[in-house]
Amino acid sequence: MSKPTNPEPWIELRLWRQFVTVAQELHFGRAASRLHMTQPPLTQAIAQLERLLGVRLFERTKRSVQLTESGLALLAQAQALLSQSQGLVLEARALASGESGRLRLGFVSTVGYSLLPQWVRAFRERYPSVALELMEATGDTQLELLQQGKLDAGFMLHSPGFVPLGLQSRLLASEPLILALPEAHPLAHAPVIQLAQVLAEPLILFPRRILPSVFDALFSMYHANGYTPVVAQEAIQMQTIVNLVSADLGVAWVPESVRQFQRSGVSYRVVKTGPVQPVLGCETSLVWRDSSPVLDRFLTFTAELAVGL
Repeated sequence: MSKPTNPEPWIELRLWRQFVTVAQELHFGRAASRLHMTQPPLTQAIAQLERLLGVRLFERTKRSVQLTESGLALLAQAQALLSQSQGLVLEARALASGESGRLRLGFVSTVGYSLLPQWVRAFRERYPSVALELMEATGDTQLELLQQGKLDAGFMLHSPGFVPLGLQSRLLASEPLILALPEAHPLAHAPVIQLAQVLAEPLILFPRRILPSVFDALFSMYHANGYTPVVAQEAIQMQTIVNLVSADLGVAWVPESVRQFQRSGVSYRVVKTGPVQPVLGCETSLVWRDSSPVLDRFLTFTAELAVGL
């Protein structure tokens, strides 16, 4: 039966710091002064380090102190170790303050047309040590990932005033819903479209599970005007919905920010219930479950940018 090997000795950073200081000064008195200690304890500390390492680090005489070959060989590594330890301290402080770390953000496609690109660039410029992980996902998927702790926060689209249960939220932007029509549609270039003109049009619509609050608001609007929406086709992504509109499969209610997705064969029009009143609105909020230092930084950052929206 083999004997257990003796574990390697644990050497405190204090001893390495003292070694490096003596190596830099080549004088125990000056080194002790820099270390804010007296010379005898410093001499004892170096002797302890030499015993732990099993090598002589310095050649000492009454007039001089010189590094041995072993001491010279270890100096660069000791300096790197001390630099790394200082870096760990700085990194820990940055993590605690939210200036470093990882932030996992979900977003719906409509945010990718407007808010997200400029905000990501500005946030990365301000906090270059924060790693941003972006995931495009529908609202239902984001809610599931937030509950599982796989997302830190998410940009979600919803009807005005809606707040997901069990989550915190911050309103970032509001916009009207507009109608995407095929360019060949008779109303595609009309100066004004009234709601009554489009209630019977076949719709390309997202499933309710994707945007339940917006879905319910649309159905309520139709029912209030004596209609039930005629859903010709369901699709999940806004780009897909707009592409289906271009194929003349129906019309679609989309957030105004989707205008930036310029698809040939599609016309975007504002629909009104009266002379000036748009039909419905929607909102974009940042939602999250649990706070963290880096998320707090992002929340503060978004609050600053959202002021001008």
